[in-house]
Amino acid sequence: MQSNIDKTFKYLLYSRALRSIALIYTSLAFSLYLSALHLSLVGIGIVAALVMLFTILLTFAYGAIGDRKGFKTEMVISEVVTFLGVAIIAVAIYIPLIVLGMALAGLSGSAGGMRGSFSPGSSAFIANNYRNEKERVKRYSSISLVASIAAIGGSILFSLVSMTSRFVGLLAAYRCFFAIAAFLLGLSIVFLLMLKEVPKEKKTTKILTQKSWHYLSKVIVVNILGGAGMGLMAPLLPLWLKLMYGATNFEIGTLFTAVYFFTAFGLYLSMKYASKFESLSIAAMTRIVGAIFVFAMALSPTFILAALFYLLRSIMGGFGNPSRTNVNIRGISNEDYGTASSVQGIATRVAQLSAGASGYLMDIALPLPLLIGGLFQFASGIGYKVLFNKKAK
Repeated sequence: MQSNIDKTFKYLLYSRALRSIALIYTSLAFSLYLSALHLSLVGIGIVAALVMLFTILLTFAYGAIGDRKGFKTEMVISEVVTFLGVAIIAVAIYIPLIVLGMALAGLSGSAGGMRGSFSPGSSAFIANNYRNEKERVKRYSSISLVASIAAIGGSILFSLVSMTSRFVGLLAAYRCFFAIAAFLLGLSIVFLLMLKEVPKEKKTTKILTQKSWHYLSKVIVVNILGGAGMGLMAPLLPLWLKLMYGATNFEIGTLFTAVYFFTAFGLYLSMKYASKFESLSIAAMTRIVGAIFVFAMALSPTFILAALFYLLRSIMGGFGNPSRTNVNIRGISNEDYGTASSVQGIATRVAQLSAGASGYLMDIALPLPLLIGGLFQFASGIGYKVLFNKKAK
């Protein structure tokens, strides 16, 4: 049985690569596409918050489905909804329909942020299929590495918007690449249908066991802090770069192409060396150091310097994410993987409603969203050390 599981893991990697290209483009295009539709900064922030709010409802529903029907089923349903959302964005011309499409597609929480091993379905799927912690971290690292490398394709699509707009106009160029993203998500669904999974333990509680609730409460705290930081600084980051430094779509796309390469390098380092350290130490320190780079980015006088700090932060993020995912799930009962992963995601998404304030803060002073967001990220790293240290010992 386990050999069949291992053989079909490659289909999860194929799916992750395709959805990474699609979702990276969607996340990068989100704020600039709305800006091209002449929404104000405050309006764009409100839309981001609404999308996050709707995603919260979907995330909880997906977790309940996963615990009762299986995590493969959860991932397939999630991917179908995402596909429909991106398809709507590709064809819609009225803002309410575009916002609906964005709500169904969801935001990754960061401009170009990766969903996959960090999303409730695949995180629980891997945790259920691989019970050994070192094997889990290896699988989380491999899927994240594939996502990061494939993300370069999404940033390239975004970079091509400016060139394509010369022939068809800016809005049509955005929609053309949204259509390509929808096609890739359709292929991703096909690969998800080919997965095999270990039969999960029967659900014996309506929601979670007491053991899982106790551990989950700590995870929620650090997720809220981290999510609030990401909500403030990340969803509108491409627009921030444009306003702060006058960066073009091509320059922003090129930066994010480099970001995914450096993230992949961090993930490679994680696969090679993370097993030599305790997961908790990696989870905490990479988030703290990453926050320091965000502070430096916010205060950078030039685009080149800001890009350099963002690339350094990307290495930290790539190295730390698999270990952080492992810490978040290690104290959860097997029967609660789906619901617990969803509740963790919900906590993060609720905190990411801070995106609604991001546009307002940018209106006051452009560095503010990154400075305050970095502060929350720093507090999240400290939270890992404080809340989980006794457990680790």
